[in-house]
Amino acid sequence: MSLTLIRLRSGFTCKWIFCQFFSSAAAHTRSSSIFRRVSPIYQRISPLGDPKISIVPFLDEWVQEGKTVSEEELRDVTQKLYHYRRFKHALEISQWMSDKRKICLMPWDIALRMNLIFKVHGLEQVENYFSNIPENLKNHQVYIALLNCYALEKSVDKAEAVMQSLRDLGFAKTAIGYNLLMNVYHRTGNWEKIEILMNEMEKKGIFCDSFTLAAQLSACAAASNITGIDKIVARMESDPRVVLDWKIYSIAANGYLKVGLLDKTLAMTKKLEEHIDTPVGSNFAFNNLLRLYAGTRQRDEVDKVWMLYKKKEKIYNKGYMAMISSLLKFDDIDTAEKVLEEWESSTSSYDFRVPNFLIDAYCRKGFIEKAEALVNKILTKGGSPLVDTWFYLVNGYLEDNQIPKAVEALKKAVLVCPPNWKPSKSTLSTCLQYLEGNRDVEGAGEFMKFLQNEGIFSESVCIRLLSYIEDGKPNTFGEIERDV
Repeated sequence: MSLTLIRLRSGFTCKWIFCQFFSSAAAHTRSSSIFRRVSPIYQRISPLGDPKISIVPFLDEWVQEGKTVSEEELRDVTQKLYHYRRFKHALEISQWMSDKRKICLMPWDIALRMNLIFKVHGLEQVENYFSNIPENLKNHQVYIALLNCYALEKSVDKAEAVMQSLRDLGFAKTAIGYNLLMNVYHRTGNWEKIEILMNEMEKKGIFCDSFTLAAQLSACAAASNITGIDKIVARMESDPRVVLDWKIYSIAANGYLKVGLLDKTLAMTKKLEEHIDTPVGSNFAFNNLLRLYAGTRQRDEVDKVWMLYKKKEKIYNKGYMAMISSLLKFDDIDTAEKVLEEWESSTSSYDFRVPNFLIDAYCRKGFIEKAEALVNKILTKGGSPLVDTWFYLVNGYLEDNQIPKAVEALKKAVLVCPPNWKPSKSTLSTCLQYLEGNRDVEGAGEFMKFLQNEGIFSESVCIRLLSYIEDGKPNTFGEIERDV
């Protein structure tokens, strides 16, 4: 399994790190009674889910009706809306607090507002807002919020500059800033810089928490540093202050699997399974577990986990994708087809990512008719084929020597391809050689024009290719593929 599948998403993302900081800090800004109850003003605005509808008129109306609202209530409502990803409405309340109610914002209010501005308007407006914050209010919470925005944007230089400000101001006393910067390094592949930050923390006596060690563990896994993985796992297991969960063992297991150490992979996978009881993220845990057991050729375990998964959780698309892809590692198409039928009966939204695994398998094994039938079946149910769907068919048609169909499928792939996507040179070459061999100058011209319009080839390349076909020269694509 590619390490990109686990990233820090199944480890510790910027969002997760910042949310933990947010939760602990916010606990000091409100009373527990406010936190437990649903305030009347929240009941008024919570049904207004459309972000295009401003809630400011409803807040103004609330005051005009003579009703009161405390600072604590407003902060509580803002946090609730943030939690439910209603960022625009949360930002409106934050701004209403200071602009209309003239409430003096605390540093934590400012930190939250910066995060909301980033979600709603982007990084430039965050920077503009930060530059206008009075210096006496720029405490560690505010700088952490700015660092979090740069981390989410993967802006390495700016994140490093903020981290240096935290050091210079004496705010770099806990792991939060280091964790956010490590996350940036992880997402940008700067593995060696993670180790440098770890050394700095240890020299300063800053406790390396689960987030810190997970970042270092991911770096070791990405670099195939098996000794490093061994040491970090042992360190985490021996430190009672470190909270272990399935994500840690998932990172370690995938690191071992990457280099083919199946015994160690299996040992970590068993520990992952032991830590799967936590309700948060358990779907992701089961998905990882299925793929890891498949990667270590443990077919009985795959079946056992699938039965447990269905018993304990609602299975979503990614769960079906994990199971189907796992079964296909054992070439068990029959059971994969049955799982796909379960998916079809459980959904009304037909995401082609799920059947794509079987479509690919059919095409690779020469079952092109079954692939066509499955594509048409999901199409009739309202699914929209992806670029990969058509590209699997292209390869299937090429293997079956159905070149005209391959050309048509390639056109459909190009129509739905994301920016900067291009089909493989070998596929294009085969299609063009087919047109060349048939001396189909008109068809080749139409195909060239189509590829040019869709941004696959430049005009000059298309003209050269068509010229080669018209002249009947062999191996045309190979001679100019460097320009593609």
